[in-house]
Amino acid sequence: MKTVILGNMATALAAKLSRAEVIPAYPITPSTLFPEKISEYVADGEMDTQFILVESEHSAMSACIGASATGARTCTATASQGLALMHEMLYIASGMRLPIVVAVANRALSAPINIWCDHQDSISERDTGWMQFYAEKNQEALDLMIIAFKVAEDKRVLLPGMVGLDAFVLTHTMEAVDIPDQDKVDEFLPPYKAPYGVLDPEKPMTFGSFGTPEYYMEFKYAQTKALEDSEKVIDEAFAQFKETFGREYMKIKPYRTEDADIILLTLGSMSGTARAAVDVMREQGMKVGCAKMTVFRPFPTKELMDICKKTKVLAVVDRDISPGFGGAVFGEAAAIYVNEPKKPIIMNFIVGLGGRDITIPDFEAMTERAESALSAGKPERMVEWINLKEDNL
Repeated sequence: MKTVILGNMATALAAKLSRAEVIPAYPITPSTLFPEKISEYVADGEMDTQFILVESEHSAMSACIGASATGARTCTATASQGLALMHEMLYIASGMRLPIVVAVANRALSAPINIWCDHQDSISERDTGWMQFYAEKNQEALDLMIIAFKVAEDKRVLLPGMVGLDAFVLTHTMEAVDIPDQDKVDEFLPPYKAPYGVLDPEKPMTFGSFGTPEYYMEFKYAQTKALEDSEKVIDEAFAQFKETFGREYMKIKPYRTEDADIILLTLGSMSGTARAAVDVMREQGMKVGCAKMTVFRPFPTKELMDICKKTKVLAVVDRDISPGFGGAVFGEAAAIYVNEPKKPIIMNFIVGLGGRDITIPDFEAMTERAESALSAGKPERMVEWINLKEDNL
């Protein structure tokens, strides 16, 4: 059944369809509609879950950890400073190998105070050991939440995952969403059964044990290996999701890249604008394509290199900034080519911070600079900021 809903409602509906058993939450713009909708489901008797109101986002993730350790399917939602406040607990969740899922309404970090979209919040948590998925539209926000539970709870993974959806561009925008049947979701995502025991006073176990130097590295290696190995499980989940629901997902989805000299690498809602820009530039005879990254963690190295086999310039479009360097996605894309004798020119474009619109002319400007780099054999600057307003500097 199709209905028109906000992005936050899509993630809340996904939690309901996934039969999440415990949802601790603390409201923060622009993710507040998620707990509001969950509270409605619970009050109306539509959802059988323990909805816990906590005093902060740190407490929300702490409660998620405790609930997940008992074997309950657990999720929450947050954004920006709320995700930052969870930072300490994000490491604990992944280190304890708990399959928690969080919907992140991607919002700029303060200061200055800003409630609009960029990816700085979740990108800043890339080293916490969580899987990271990014939605382009509300349909993907719903679907990726269900898929995240599927992958996180797999015995071969047992790691938490976050699903990013752009603040206001998705969270507060109405789009048509195909709501899957509950029976099909139940078939795709059966009840979670913790494979190695749960927190139970009647059967005491140690959770979050003390890791001395004798053992700590091996814990971290096993955790890292599980995140790396989750690539295969993600592919399996994507394939099963397509078979069950008819919608296809890929870690990186190419668009008109087969003969492209320049490929724009995008994340989130900007991807639709990038495809429109590619169509415009193709009509002008420019050999440009784009690739949408849906999975950032684990980093899809093989898929990106396969897409870029013949391209001459990889233009990485970052809606985040690692001050003193450049965009975080750019740094990782460049790193995979360190030992490759043949590689494209890799450029970085910083765009859309703090919710600034990303437009077709912006992508045209990026492509123009990529063409200049191709003609010169190297870029004038490795990192360029697009659509800066000089009068504001």
